[in-house]
Amino acid sequence: MQVQPYLYFNGRTEEALDFYRQAIGVDQVFLMRFGESPDKEMIPPGLDDKVMHASFRVGSSVLMASDGMCDESKEGQFAGISLTLLAPTVAKADELFTALSEGGQVQMPMCETFFSPRFGMVADRFGVSWMVIVQTDEPGSPAGDN
Repeated sequence: MQVQPYLYFNGRTEEALDFYRQAIGVDQVFLMRFGESPDKEMIPPGLDDKVMHASFRVGSSVLMASDGMCDESKEGQFAGISLTLLAPTVAKADELFTALSEGGQVQMPMCETFFSPRFGMVADRFGVSWMVIVQTDEPGSPAGDN
């Protein structure tokens, strides 16, 4: 199991990646826009050109990033971070998600997605945001970028 940081740039992910590329030499591993998603129902209106998921290397570490849901009240501001738990199996992902959800707030229930057999988002009882995903080897998958 691994934990990876997931950064939310609230509409400025592409700009941030360009900056980090120039400033510290990060290598972009993957970038997918909301409009490229095969699941059109999950795309919020007006976000087609925004970054749904990106990953990049800083040395030997892989970080992930997104424009998130682009909250207009915080436009252009850094919108936070989630820790991503990469679970080896669906059963383990469900177990971890259930444990983190106790006393917390489920932001997206565990479900099958086009990029993983199980994915969910929860803020734990302390307000820490977690994404739980089953580790896959699929290129472009958030869990397959490492």
